[in-house]
Amino acid sequence: MFIEPRFDTSPKRERTGWIEVISGCMFSGKTEELIRRLNRALIAKQHVEIFKPAVDKRYHHEQIVSHNENAIRSTPVNFASDIFLLAGDCDVVGIDEAQFFDQSIVEVCNTLANNGKRIIVAGLDMDYEGRPFGPMPNLLAIAEFVTKVHAICARTGELASFSFRLTNNDTQVVLGEKTVYEARSRRAFNEGMKMRKK
Repeated sequence: MFIEPRFDTSPKRERTGWIEVISGCMFSGKTEELIRRLNRALIAKQHVEIFKPAVDKRYHHEQIVSHNENAIRSTPVNFASDIFLLAGDCDVVGIDEAQFFDQSIVEVCNTLANNGKRIIVAGLDMDYEGRPFGPMPNLLAIAEFVTKVHAICARTGELASFSFRLTNNDTQVVLGEKTVYEARSRRAFNEGMKMRKK
């Protein structure tokens, strides 16, 4: 169970920032957990800014939307540096689908946290071949808090940590939902990868 750290808004001393990373496979509830934490910050009357990569238009152009159709407003950005410019004087920065940004997202998150902001990042930790995805390994390394969430394997009913691509497209980034991906356990993922190579 994740216990959210207290954000000290006392004007008497400089605020301390930190980075929280929510990672896992497709359909594991990463965005759901991100939205939950951001809504709690809003309830606490903190100034929150939320960003997502402009390339992700699966559900909505401007909102972050979970697979359960929970949504929260966000600003789509093309580059990680845009986040730094648009975060302003907010208390909390939310970032969804961080794996789609380049490595500069790591420095952006670090700088914002060093400036006293709470950074909450969600993203896939592995790509469709089970390899570390984009900047996520470095974000996991620098985060003070890491939450790994799991889905349920579509084949075995076990806990799933892998995103198995159902199509033969070999491009690393292919946006899609349940017709393109399914969550799989390690065993089911490895079996599927062996069948693909035959």
